[in-house]
Formats: sequence, C-alpha cells, structure tokens
Amino acid sequence: MFKKTTLKNGFRIITAPMPGAKNLTVLVMAGVGSRYENKKNNGLSHFLEHMMFKGTVKRPQAIDISKELDSVGAIYNAFTSKEYTGYFVKAAAQHDNLILDVISDIFLNSTLKKEEIDRERNVIIEEINSYLDDPDRYIGFLFERLLYGDQPVGWDIAGQKENIRKIQHKDFVKYLSNFYRAKNVVVIAAGAVTDSFIPKIDDYFSGIRPGASPQKAKVIEKQNRPEGLMHFRKDNQAQVSLGVRAYSLNHPWRFGLDLLSTILGNGMSSRMFIKIRERKGLAYTVFTDYSEFSDSGYLTTYVGLAPKNAEQAINLILEEYRDIAQNGVGEEELKKAKEFIKGRLSLNLETSNAVAIFLGMQELQRKEILSPKEFAEKIDAVSASDIQKIAKDIFRPEKLNLALIGPFKKKDKFLKLLNKF
Repeated sequence: MFKKTTLKNGFRIITAPMPGAKNLTVLVMAGVGSRYENKKNNGLSHFLEHMMFKGTVKRPQAIDISKELDSVGAIYNAFTSKEYTGYFVKAAAQHDNLILDVISDIFLNSTLKKEEIDRERNVIIEEINSYLDDPDRYIGFLFERLLYGDQPVGWDIAGQKENIRKIQHKDFVKYLSNFYRAKNVVVIAAGAVTDSFIPKIDDYFSGIRPGASPQKAKVIEKQNRPEGLMHFRKDNQAQVSLGVRAYSLNHPWRFGLDLLSTILGNGMSSRMFIKIRERKGLAYTVFTDYSEFSDSGYLTTYVGLAPKNAEQAINLILEEYRDIAQNGVGEEELKKAKEFIKGRLSLNLETSNAVAIFLGMQELQRKEILSPKEFAEKIDAVSASDIQKIAKDIFRPEKLNLALIGPFKKKDKFLKLLNKF
C-alpha cells in the first residue's frame, strides 16, 4: 500500500512501506523532460541532470557528494526522459536523514559552477558519441525521429552537440526557475518508511520554489501512408525497427496494448521470437515493445540480424501483425500473456527503488495511481476480442513505420513491402 499527501503549495509526497524492508529509497521526480525544450536548448534537461551532482553550497564539489553517499554504501543515480526527470538515493534505513539531506540538497541547492559546466560538456558529448556508436540503441532514436520529425518529442534527449557547447549557467537557472516548482514535483519514499516520514520530507524540501510549470507543446502527428527512415552504417549486422502509431499512456486501451505487445514479442515463447529466431534462425535479438507519452504512443518490433536477411524479417513481422489483426488470439495464449505481465511486475517490484519509480511515474503521468493489485485487475479484464480490436486499429498501412540501420543505400524496396500490407 501507499499513501499520497499533497501539501498546501501543491508539493506531493508518496510513502510506500514495504514489510520487512531494511533499506529506503527516496526518489525526487519533476514533471519535465526534453519535450519542454526548444530547438536552441535541446539537451538542457539531461545536461542539468548531470550538473545536479556537481556540488552545492554545503557540499561544494562532486567528490563531497559521492564520498558521503559511498561511505554508507548508497546507490544513487538520476535519469531524464522526454516528459520527466528523476533523482534517487537508496541506502540502509538507518541512514534516512543522510538520504534526505543529500537528495534535497542537490535538488534545491546545486551551485552549477561555470567550471563544472565547462568540464561536463565534453562528458555529455562523449555520451552522445556512445549512443551514435551503439546501433541497438540508436535505432530507437531513429524510429522516434521518423514518427515525430522536427518537434520536441522527436528530438534526442541528450540534445545536439552544438547546443551542449553553447549552454550557459543562466540557461540552467532559468530552467530551474520555470520547471522545478512545487506543483510539478513529487517525492516518493519506499521501503522501510512510515507516515512519520512525511513531515520530515516536508521539512527537508521546504525551500522548493512555489507554483506550477509551463505546459509543453502538443505532439503533431500526420501520416497517411507507410513511412521509412534509413541510417547508412557499414557493419556485419543491420537493425530493423518496424512498428505503428498507437496510444497515449492514459488511453483506455493501453492495458490491451501491453498484452498485445507481450503476445507478439515479449519472452522466449512470444510469436516474434519463435518465428524469427527459433524457426528461421535469423536473429539473436528480437522483441516487441511499446512506448507511451502523455499524448501519443507507438508499438514496434526490433530485430538485429545480417543485412541480407532484413527483407525476410520485415515480411515475417508484417505476417504476424496481419495474422493477429485478422485471426486474433486464443484464450490460452492470452492467459499466458496475462500471467507473464503480472509475474514480471511482481519480480520487478521486489526492490524499493523499483517501487518508487512505479509510483512516481504514475503520479506524474497518469490520471490515477494503481497499486500492483489494481494494475493486475486491469490486465485481467482485457478480453481476446479487445486484443483483436486493438490489432485491427493499429496494424494498418497508414500507421506503419520502418527505421533501418545498415549498409543500405535505398529504402524504396523496403517501403514496397509495407505498401503491400
């Protein structure tokens, strides 16, 4: 169970006691990410995430922060997405005051020194380079660029190198003032925690800026035929991401989409895995997944394989998309998918940091926070006919998109495959 407390200034606190836990995670999440940026400052959200660990008035240098947390064996990190940013510290429960002191200090009092900003620029540029050199990861960026084009949701979270070189101290200050505000922030404490922890969190975060944050631009989606985007890379393996536009994270069919994705390509008994890897032996890695934003979403199947087999893999993926739309799923297959999702959720929520993220993401992005039990009930309520309705709705030619990385010079022959769907 969890408890949500909203203070007078709109600042939210969620406590999630975990019976028998001896550790504690405190996660601070702000409802802002790269979608709130513009063309000139794209990359600022992620850059700021790095800078928050570089020193405060109380802890002037990065080593002061890391040494203090390392001295108690803490786990700490941060993450930036397109719609939210998070910072967390996890340690043994007896260090609760230290956890709160450090996490609130970096969130509220980071000094953002010029010399640290200049030093970190190259770190982030090298991080961007590593993404570009990792085709398994870059294919995801390419697919989203194909779907959304030149708008914030279609830009890379890490930003462009030319932006990173130009971002200054004043840009961080303005960003913090605009977005790290009480009504846009939630703190989640999970693990060995009780209700007595709530006033303690309130006290440590009493210096948070009041007010709400500006809104992001709505996504623009325009597509009336299959589309493709190719990145030439001379390599022994090609990356294929073939998917469709789907639903936002608050869409009533999102639980059915989760099941559809699982049936198609989640697990070693899924349709795509059996067909592409086990029966055809075309790939080592193959899976289907879906991604959701507040106002859009998509489902895609990824395959990494020899370039000569790309065309065959695309045809096999399309066959499965077509089959599930035309013929649906059996009750046994649907039951297995439901138990898979519920089982994985149970395993994933064994740690306090996972519980904190599970609750925090729902609070910031969804209209309701579901407990694991309530989530399971939503999954169980999906019928086989629901799955087929969703498949018929999304697996249509005008929603198909194909991203390719490999030694290919023309995408026309691949798009012809999609046009036959």
